[in-house]
Amino acid sequence: MGGLFQPVHEDFRRSLREFIEKELTPHADEWEEAEDFPYEYFQKMGGLGFLGMQYPEEYGGDNDILAEAVFHEEMPRCGSGGVAAALGAHIAIAMPQINRFGTPEQKEKYLVPGIKGESIGALGITEPGGGSDVAGITTYAVRDGSDWVINGSKTFITNGVKCDWVVVAAKTDRDKGYGGISQFVVDRGTPGFETSKRLKKLGWKASDTGELSFIDCRVPADALLGEENKGFFQIMANFAWERLTLALGSVSGAQLLLDGTIEYAKERRAFGQPISKFQVIAHYFAEMATRIEAARRLTYHALELYVQGQNPIREVAMAKLYACDVACEVSDQCLQIFGGYGYMDEYPVSRSFRDMRLGPIGGGTREIMREIISKTMGL
Repeated sequence: MGGLFQPVHEDFRRSLREFIEKELTPHADEWEEAEDFPYEYFQKMGGLGFLGMQYPEEYGGDNDILAEAVFHEEMPRCGSGGVAAALGAHIAIAMPQINRFGTPEQKEKYLVPGIKGESIGALGITEPGGGSDVAGITTYAVRDGSDWVINGSKTFITNGVKCDWVVVAAKTDRDKGYGGISQFVVDRGTPGFETSKRLKKLGWKASDTGELSFIDCRVPADALLGEENKGFFQIMANFAWERLTLALGSVSGAQLLLDGTIEYAKERRAFGQPISKFQVIAHYFAEMATRIEAARRLTYHALELYVQGQNPIREVAMAKLYACDVACEVSDQCLQIFGGYGYMDEYPVSRSFRDMRLGPIGGGTREIMREIISKTMGL
C-alpha cells in the first residue's frame, strides 16, 4: 500500500489480531454449532475500541477509515464468516447510514452506544420479492399526523434477529420509483416491528439472519433518516464501502486458506512423498497465489482511491467482482487438495468453502458488478 497504511495501522493490526486469535478463534466451532455470535462480544470489542474506527471522535470513534480496512482484513482469522458478518453488518453497513445522514440527536442515540457495542444495528433493504432492484421495494410508509406508519417485510437481514434497531428502506411516494424511497430508524420493541423468521443458511452460520415484518408499525417523525424521498441515494452512497469490505475480507480469507492448505500439502503423503512435491499440486498453488495477489492489488487500488475522497464506482465493482470470485475459486481448489478430508467439517476448508460463496452475492451480485463496470465503459 506504499504510504497509505501507517505504523499506527500496523500497531492496530497486531492488537486486533491478538484479540481475534485469543478471544474469537477458539470459540468459532462452538458459535457455528450454536448458530449464534454472543451479544457480549460486541460489548467486549466495543470496549477495546474495535467498533468505531471510521466514526467521528466526538461520538467515541477514531475517524480512521483505514483502521476499519485493517479490521475487515483481519476478521477472517476468527475462523467464522458468520462472526465477521455480524460485526461487519453493524459497523460497515448499518451505522454508516446514521453517520452519513443522521441528525446530531440520532447520532448521539445510535452511534455512541453502537461504537461501544452496547447497541447493535442492521440495515433492512432486501425484500422477499427482490434484492438487487432497490428501486422496486414494496415496503411503504405513509404519514399519519406527525407520525409515519410502515408496512412491509424485509429478508436476508444480517443481525435481523438480535439487532436493537434497524434502518429500513420504505416507499414514501409509491409513484416515483427510486425517487420515492426514504429511510427510517426503527427501534426493537416498536409495536408492529418483529423478526418473523430466523433463516437457516448454507454458510455464515454464526450470524443471525432474519426476515423482518412491519405491520402498521408507527414511528415518530424524528425516525426519518435524512431527507424524505432521498433514501435511494443514501443507500447507494455506502455501497462502495460495503463492497470494499467484502473484497478486503475475501482476499485475506483466500490467503489464509491458501497458507493453511500449503502446510497440509507438505505434511500429507501419497505415493511415498508429500503431495506438495507433485507438480500438479505445486502449480495449483502457484496459480492461486498469483490470482490472490492480483485481487489484493486491485482491491488496494480501489481502497486508495476511496480514501483519497474519490468515488471509484468502477474500481470498487472490479475489486469486489474479482476478489470474491477468486476467493470462491481458491476455496474450491483447496478443498480438492484436501480430498475427502476437505469434505469433512473437521477441517476448516469445508466451512470456508460455504462461507466464501456468499461473496459473489452479498453487497451486489457478480452480475450487478458486471453491469456497473460495463456502464462505466459506455456500454
